[in-house]
Amino acid sequence: MDELQTLGTFGLRTKRELWKAHTELSRVRQQARSLLALTQKVREEKEPILLKSLSRIGLISDNATLDDVLNLKPTDLLARRLQTIVTKKFGFKTPYQARQAVIHGHIMVGDRKVDIPSYTVTVAEEDSVQFSPESKIPEMLEKSKAETPKVEEPAEGEETTPAEATPAEATPAEATPAEATPAEATPAEDSPKTD
Repeated sequence: MDELQTLGTFGLRTKRELWKAHTELSRVRQQARSLLALTQKVREEKEPILLKSLSRIGLISDNATLDDVLNLKPTDLLARRLQTIVTKKFGFKTPYQARQAVIHGHIMVGDRKVDIPSYTVTVAEEDSVQFSPESKIPEMLEKSKAETPKVEEPAEGEETTPAEATPAEATPAEATPAEATPAEATPAEDSPKTD
């Protein structure tokens, strides 16, 4: 069930993509464990290389230690995929929509088109992720965002707040004319008496 939830969260096509992330993470952890077993002098030489490569792709911070590397989870690695970055950056409704955009060549990283959803985006490249100039997806996303509040608000309102507010508002509105009618009726009755 956890695997299926992860597949849905990150928009993975098959479990094989998740297993690849597990394998890559176990390789990195194995390197960290082997570094911990080395002498201090050798470790000081090799440890920065591993930490620098992991911080370059955004898995750990610049001042992280080997313990942070051992605490990494597969979801940390999956969060650095191009598909996930595109989903968050451009506001696609689902990661599967972002996957389609990547596969069909609508996404550029810097000056080149990247059509591989599992491409690992480095921290330096993250800001240069953009739509290709000929892509019409940005216009479609803007239209859907413009239409979404109009469509969603009544739907949410029917379920929760407006449904409760409508009877509450309707009752005072009905009560006010009801109160006003007797008030108006009283002067009306008085006026025939005065006649």
